[in-house]
Formats: sequence, structure tokens, C-alpha cells
Amino acid sequence: MSLIAGSYERFIWGFKLKPLKQSSDGKTLTLTPLFSYPSHVSSITTVAAAGPAAASGGSDDTIHLYDFAAASSLGSLNDHTATITSLSFFTPPSISFPRNLISAASDGTVCIYDADPLSSLRRLRSIRRESTTSPCPSGRLALTVGRDECLGMLNLLRGRRSFFCRMGREASMVGFDSTGDKFFMVMDDKISIHETEDARIVSELENQKGFSALPPASGLLFTGGEDRSIVAWDTNSGKVAYNIEDAHSSRVKGIVVLTRNAGAVADDDPYLIASASSDGVIRVWDVRMAVNEKPNPLAEANTNSRITCLAGSSLKSTKRLRLGSSVPGGENDGVATEDMT
Repeated sequence: MSLIAGSYERFIWGFKLKPLKQSSDGKTLTLTPLFSYPSHVSSITTVAAAGPAAASGGSDDTIHLYDFAAASSLGSLNDHTATITSLSFFTPPSISFPRNLISAASDGTVCIYDADPLSSLRRLRSIRRESTTSPCPSGRLALTVGRDECLGMLNLLRGRRSFFCRMGREASMVGFDSTGDKFFMVMDDKISIHETEDARIVSELENQKGFSALPPASGLLFTGGEDRSIVAWDTNSGKVAYNIEDAHSSRVKGIVVLTRNAGAVADDDPYLIASASSDGVIRVWDVRMAVNEKPNPLAEANTNSRITCLAGSSLKSTKRLRLGSSVPGGENDGVATEDMT
């Protein structure tokens, strides 16, 4: 299991989660550093990970790529001309290597990349202002929201926008659950959970402290934010399943759900939760302990930086991420462009 964190100070941090043979403080796991260096020329805004691959995006308009297995940097992608606001890998359920990388920028532009080798496939305009994009687990579509109070749906197979509507309220985050049957949106201090088929609202979650991190799991949605706690919500009832209060001493900036096996469900495969806070601390938790009492972290690392984002991967793969060359085609290097009308 691997973790990657980005910071306001331009540093990227890579860790490997390993068993700890001996410990005097009760910890059973250790976060072993893989790499750490200033990969961007300005603050890092988003990170993503899948299998051996990891990526980071920053306010310098670039995407940087990393290989967990080799603990190395692989280069950068420069198709955006605005701050990178969202990164997501799409990995089919039957394999352990990502098929696509999807990125979004503050100007509403979305780029779709092939991951084997990593090369540009399509660039399109989804919305008019800062966007966040999340692909469906099926890999067929993605949802995007932004500061223009709009919701867009992207057809990833055809590389174009297939749906667009005005919501009247600004959504800051959007994402699918682990099955793709539901999606959620964050508006102010509320999360609305919808049926994917008809967008019907199933339930609403409220948190007066706001949300900074929302990874889904099997039937659960984890949130973290200014209250410094990690809350697991039941997506069917909209109620709190359990809560790790005061998980950190400052705002939670990222949460990662790590399963031992791809596609496993919570009942037969207890998973670990990794969380990161704005004071630079990364912690790993066992949620089985959180159901009955406040657990102690199984592992902890302090980056001594202001962490802005966290991602992780529990999938193992012998394949290596490699950069491909775009087809020559002028200014966009072969990336087709579709503007929003």
C-alpha cells in the first residue's frame, strides 16, 4: 500500500505502508519514505494514485507523474494552461493498472489521457469556471462541477460532454460511490447523495464545519474537514456509522480508503484509513477499532509541511507507467479540442 501527499511548499511526499516488527508505542505499521522533493514550481493542489502510478497537479498548470515501484519521477504533462484542480485515475475492476488519467483545471478544461503509455487523447471544455471531475467506476462517464453553479456529464468513450445543467448553487466536490450506482455532491456544508440513473436525491448529510475530503467505500462515505475528525456516513440512511473524533490536531485535508484486495467489500475485507492534516501529519487507522472506541493510529509520519492533498493505492502491479509521445498536430500536440457551447 502506497500513499502520496502534496504540500503548499511545492514538495511531493511518497510513502510505502509496511508492517512494523517491533514498536515501543503500540504501532503495528510504518510509513516508509519513498521520495520527497519540490516537484512543482508552486503549490501542489491535487494528487491521484492507482497501482504503481501516481500523479500530482499544481498551480503551475502542470501534471507530474511518479512510479511507486521505482520511487522515481517520470516527467510532466503540460496540456493545461490553468491551475490543476482535479486528478483521477480510472482502473478497470479486473486489472491492477490504470487505463486512463483524467485531469481538470480552473478554466473548466478537462484532459483525458491514455495510461499505457501515458499520452493525450482528448481535451475539452466542460464548464466555464474552476472544475472538479470524477470518473464513474465503469469508465464510461465522468461528472464535473465548478464555481459556475453547473453540473456537467462527460462521455469518456467519445471524449465529449453529453449533459449540462445549471443547479443554481455552487458545488465544490463531486464523486461516485464504489459501485457507480450513486454519486454525491458537496454544496456549502451539505452533501447530497443521488441515484446515478435519474439523479434522484437519496439522502443529505450535514456538517457545520465543512468538508475537505470525501472518499467513498462500500456503503460508506468518509468525510473530514475543519472539525479535525474522520466521520463514516451510511450512504443509505444518511446517518453516522462511526466517528474518529480529534483524529488530527488541525484541519483534515485528505482521506484514503485502502483495501487489501481490489473490489473487496467491507464485511469480508476490513480496510485501513489513511488521513492527512494541514499541519503535515499523516496517520493510518484501523476502522474495526473505531466502531466501538477511539482508536490509536497504527502508523504516523510528519512531513513538517502544509499538506494540501492525499491519495493512495493498495493495488500491486508489475507493469510500469511510461510516457508516450502525442501525435504531432500543431499547438495542442494532437489533443483534440471541443469547446463548450
